[in-house]
Amino acid sequence: MAIPQKEFPILEFDENKNAFIRPLNMIKPVDGIAENCVLCFFSEAIEKIVSEHPHKIVSHYQAEGFDFPLYELDYKGKKIGLIQAGVGAPLAAAQIEELTAMGCKKFIACGMSGALQKELTVGHLIIPIAAVRDEGTSYHYVKPAREISANERIVRVIESELLQKKIPYVKAKTWTTDAFYRETPDKIALRKKEGCVTVEMEASAFMAAAQYNNVDFGQILCSGDSLAGDEWDMRDYNRRTDIREFALRLTLDICLKM
Repeated sequence: MAIPQKEFPILEFDENKNAFIRPLNMIKPVDGIAENCVLCFFSEAIEKIVSEHPHKIVSHYQAEGFDFPLYELDYKGKKIGLIQAGVGAPLAAAQIEELTAMGCKKFIACGMSGALQKELTVGHLIIPIAAVRDEGTSYHYVKPAREISANERIVRVIESELLQKKIPYVKAKTWTTDAFYRETPDKIALRKKEGCVTVEMEASAFMAAAQYNNVDFGQILCSGDSLAGDEWDMRDYNRRTDIREFALRLTLDICLKM
């Protein structure tokens, strides 16, 4: 059946899964691959963790200018995949697609986000329960809608672990955007009004690609720079390697229970 033309191409969703290019055209399943996988945006934290645990490289995520090893860690007696996450919605969806083709089935990501609330100090943890879809990639995976909801079961797993460890957190919506240089005051005010406490570039695409592929996905966001005041405040979040390492260790612990 022909797709009806819409006013904007981004709204012309096609449910047909028979795309010309599919991950399995290029990627072979990895024998015995860990089903649980962490996607982490913090390269230095990954290096630290890998240096501490028995591991092997079981595959790679490769694109123009990228070659991210997929590590298989022996982490507290269980096999867990660990890979560097790429920045932006297209890479987020592509990694879910290709890692799923390799054989991974349960994903959790950890990364930084911009804070839209003054109360979110650097390093404060956020569990996204939904994402405002202000990016383009997710519209190719699930029907057009203003928001996409997170996997409720994985949200409960994450929340349970944070409660058990007595780690403060916020459970709220996030705003996923393609254009970080276009986060204007009025846009920020609108997103805050609809309940977003953070802004980042991947969450809605991660969620949509996971739903499309029938795999589990959850995410932990760390508060980084701030867009909550009259001016942008970087808050030197990129120097906080302690926060990044803590977030990855926590994410690995949660991944064990997914």
